[in-house]
Amino acid sequence: METKIEIIPALVKEFENENRTTRAMLSRIPDTIYDWQPHPKSMTVSRLASHLADLASWPQMVLGSEGLDFAANPYNPPVPNNTADLLKAYDKSYETGLSALKSATDADLIKTWTLSNGGHVLAANNKLETLRMVYCQIVHHRAQMGVFLRLNDVPLPPSYGPSADEGSL
Repeated sequence: METKIEIIPALVKEFENENRTTRAMLSRIPDTIYDWQPHPKSMTVSRLASHLADLASWPQMVLGSEGLDFAANPYNPPVPNNTADLLKAYDKSYETGLSALKSATDADLIKTWTLSNGGHVLAANNKLETLRMVYCQIVHHRAQMGVFLRLNDVPLPPSYGPSADEGSL
């Protein structure tokens, strides 16, 4: 008896799980630290938060296009100044991304998607690999936000287990 893993439902489940953790992290950002950054080369809290919120919509872009060329489409997500606006933007992005995932098929995932900047190809992968990269970007930037919050003495929500601020195993 052969067992077949359905890829789209697995991607949807993972996206839903990451959403809970990401939204909880974003909800902890105090309005008073949006201009803060830990280092001049680091993003501000506002810019990092807006990028993290926007990434939730990327499944729609990946599944609905053949790629993104930063030279032709500069990346400038709206930058919120408070957590209420950030969460509204995040929720809209998440629903956009989730809807795209739920309406995709496994056949959509084998098509190539290219990230470029003018003539310089940054990545050219099938859409499944690209979606996994998007998920990794969400986790990566959420971890950065956790460090930013920790450096501002903001208690962190649990992620894949309890945080130091939210109990123990």
